[in-house]
Amino acid sequence: MPRGEFPHYIEFRHVYKTFDRPVLADFNFYIDSGQTVAIVGRSGVGKSVSLGHIMGFLKPDSGQVIVAHEDTTNFGEADLRRIRKKVTMVFQSGALFDSLTVGENIEFSLELRDDYDAKNKEDVVMGLLDLVDLCDYRDSFPSDLSTGHRRAVAIARALAAQPECILYDEPTTMVDPIMSDHLGNLMLRLKSQLRLTSAVVTHDLDLMRKVADAVIFLHDSRIIYFGPVQDLEKSDHPHIKEFLAMDRVEIS
Repeated sequence: MPRGEFPHYIEFRHVYKTFDRPVLADFNFYIDSGQTVAIVGRSGVGKSVSLGHIMGFLKPDSGQVIVAHEDTTNFGEADLRRIRKKVTMVFQSGALFDSLTVGENIEFSLELRDDYDAKNKEDVVMGLLDLVDLCDYRDSFPSDLSTGHRRAVAIARALAAQPECILYDEPTTMVDPIMSDHLGNLMLRLKSQLRLTSAVVTHDLDLMRKVADAVIFLHDSRIIYFGPVQDLEKSDHPHIKEFLAMDRVEIS
């Protein structure tokens, strides 16, 4: 539901960020509740930096960052921890604990909850493994899994915290086509069944077309397109046309 001054679930308002060079230059976009937005562009154009600002790992040099209908721009760590209970991130590495089994990795997200006993936690773990089609891997270790399966476990662990929003950082990078398709189907299922809001940083245009309602296309630290996925294909911007043409060449 729209909330007063900040009706969008996530919104960037004139956000700038510079490291040794400008990385985000006048970023303006929004993501509504239940919507999936893909953030697309070549490496080094600010895709993952955008996610870092949403999570509060990074602060803008200027502008406003709205997350979960709140202006988080100047939030301290205590308030950011509260926001991170609503918004979670699936890292490209998976960020799983190597010494814990798959089931224990997922259960780790439940440890701070006092509303679950041991039986409840086991039920939640198995339910999440079933959701991501990994029930047979309950007692496996991350090192036993493929890259794609580790990402699916990371998604299950993120879901254990019952978030409102998930941020995905390159979920299909270094994953074979079959697993890439599986992860895309999983993301679609989470969107439809749980009505999760999400942002997906990706180079994978097939994934973008499958899961996204809208797309943000970045070039040279700026947003050069923000709108419906289907309209991206009609863009006359030379950098977008080149990017799409390269994708078609790689597919063929």
